Amino acid sequence: MLLSQLFTKTSKDAVADAKSVNAELLTRAGYISKTMAGVYSFLPLGLKVLRKVEQVVREEMDAIGGQEIVMSALAPREYWEKTGRWDKKVFEPLFHVPAAGENEYALNPTHEEVVVPLVQRFIHSYRDLPFGCYQIQTKFRNELRAKSGILRGREFLMKDLYSFHPDAACLDRYYETVQGAYDKIFERLGLADRTYLTYASGGSFSPYSHEYQVLLPQGEDTIFVSVEAEKQGKRIAVNHEIYDAKETTCPVTGGKEFREERASEAANIFKLGTKFSDPFKLVYTDEKGKVHPILMGCYGIGISRLMGIIAEAFADKDGLVWPPDIAPARVLIVPLAKDTNEEPFTVAQDLYRSLQKKGVACLLDDRIDASVGSRLNDADLLGIPTRVVVSLKSLKAGGVEVKDRSSGNVEVCSTTKVLG
Repeated sequence: MLLSQLFTKTSKDAVADAKSVNAELLTRAGYISKTMAGVYSFLPLGLKVLRKVEQVVREEMDAIGGQEIVMSALAPREYWEKTGRWDKKVFEPLFHVPAAGENEYALNPTHEEVVVPLVQRFIHSYRDLPFGCYQIQTKFRNELRAKSGILRGREFLMKDLYSFHPDAACLDRYYETVQGAYDKIFERLGLADRTYLTYASGGSFSPYSHEYQVLLPQGEDTIFVSVEAEKQGKRIAVNHEIYDAKETTCPVTGGKEFREERASEAANIFKLGTKFSDPFKLVYTDEKGKVHPILMGCYGIGISRLMGIIAEAFADKDGLVWPPDIAPARVLIVPLAKDTNEEPFTVAQDLYRSLQKKGVACLLDDRIDASVGSRLNDADLLGIPTRVVVSLKSLKAGGVEVKDRSSGNVEVCSTTKVLG
């Protein structure tokens, strides 16, 4: 965690083809690197953020009994033909991958076509239900126009949970459980106050599905916030598809007053019913020996999308501002010294080692050959929650200069206080 050892570098120059805040800042800060349109590599600091977002999601899925698996990225053509989604006129984002001979595979953008035949091998009785399994995996979508950096790409990291139920009442209960888990995820990521449960078209089985839309000034979606719901302390909205219907009312309060907002979709959840069970004949036998179709729910959340959303939601004019729980490090230490033997550098080293021993992840900017201004600018750009500057001036004043990246507050503290 020494900045001099990172092979990546920050840049003060604007990114030529970045058309979004997240792509601009994450690239300049050395968190991601663009491979091609809609495809990014995650660099050392960016991967730390991505893994922390992933872990928050994983913990909340585990807490509701989700069983983690990893499914294949490739699927046989016949699985997609069973559901009718192999045809690009039906499901445009699907990548068709040529294989040996005359075979073709699907490069999965979603995994209903894989999880259903998988589950079919194990689930036969009412005693096996209900349950949910999930994965966190790279997805591939043939987006006609990839945009918004890592918010809408052709390759992205996603969590998808699939639940299986004997009847609609059981599915309804589980659906509400997942909603509660998602509320906790957005709370832990610092996004709760700007995240709206947004009603969307539900398809054939349910009148509504739900999107989790996060308010962003440059968000790619338009949502309509229920004013009456807000007065009741609820964050409810409808998407443009629902709003465009005649005489739209809030599905929760019945109110007719809405406020238009820009937002980005971070997650969505659906009651699938038997849409995917029927093509594969996924059924169970009840206690009387009667055969029934299994009902399903699907619950997605974009891991890499969330990273981009958080980057945009909290950024300021100077750079990124990471919430402490997902930042690549809690503390960035910047010694202002002419060489490694000067007191500010040795004090900074001792502080770095002590924090590491206490389990506090920290970065040490040991690039003493770089200018003070560029290093302080980098500290703001990187968005580490706490910046600690060690200088002869701060030591003379009684310690080190501590800046909170979010509030901008600066104070001189003893190293003992910094260590907690």
